Amino acid sequence: MRDKVEEVLDKIRPNLMLDGGNVELVDVNNGVVKVKLTGACGGCAMATLTLKMGIERILKQEIPEVKEVVAV
Repeated sequence: MRDKVEEVLDKIRPNLMLDGGNVELVDVNNGVVKVKLTGACGGCAMATLTLKMGIERILKQEIPEVKEVVAV
């Protein structure tokens, strides 16, 4: 499952990079994906929205086994 998550994150990364940010996969365990937002995304006030409405939504669409995405 980790490889599938990384593939989807690779599709998301270009959009984050346009705003000076990125996402790093930390862990995948029992459907919970742990990521670290880096660059401009790391300290952005919209980071929670990006995480939940962007990254989590897309990962759940692409990989039904994903239950939640959390920032670490």
